[in-house]
Amino acid sequence: MRIDVVTIFPAFFDVLEVSLIGKARERGLLDVRVHDLRQWTHDRHRTVDDTPYGGGAGMVMKPEPWGEALDELAPVDAEARPTIIFPSPAGELFRQSTARELALHEHLVFGCGRYEGIDERVFEDAAARGSVRLISLGDYVLNGGEVAAMAMIEAIGRLVPGMVGNPASIVEESHEDGLLEYPSYTKPAVWRDRAVPDILLSGNHGAIAQWRAQQQLERTRARRPDLLPE
Repeated sequence: MRIDVVTIFPAFFDVLEVSLIGKARERGLLDVRVHDLRQWTHDRHRTVDDTPYGGGAGMVMKPEPWGEALDELAPVDAEARPTIIFPSPAGELFRQSTARELALHEHLVFGCGRYEGIDERVFEDAAARGSVRLISLGDYVLNGGEVAAMAMIEAIGRLVPGMVGNPASIVEESHEDGLLEYPSYTKPAVWRDRAVPDILLSGNHGAIAQWRAQQQLERTRARRPDLLPE
């Protein structure tokens, strides 16, 4: 999978050199390229924003550098059309199912907006080059799209085949079956007078599976009742 990221703060993505994502890049499972939007500006101040038409607070990101960035990363006449993702609080909600779907795509382009957002015409222009998705991490506002893009890249990247050493560990995680994950324990069996539930020491795998399923339901009901069907 190839992932291109366009941002005015490339250093945000240095963290992608470490952990599983970094190892996946070394092994060729992920081809992640981070681009500075300012490389597509042509004035001596490398300007990427301007005041909004109609007035209002803040600045809006100019369409020209974004257009040139997409000209290079997602040409209109390209044989393969990428999925172009703009992190935005006005977008669809990012879920585990979204990550699973996007993990099947061959080429993703992330456009990280700043200030009051990107000129709306950029999204219209991008639609001529690929599938455009505005995606939100949740009902809150960040300073820019970088943190959201990194979260999505990690969630998507770890689902790429070969990324995680034990594929079963992905299947049993929170949200994979619509519920939160069951609680986990390891050695010692007793720590600070707190004991591991006896069922997990029983060796009865059927009973353990039932206990874990029940714990998933109880934890989801207590913490995220919105995930349970009505």
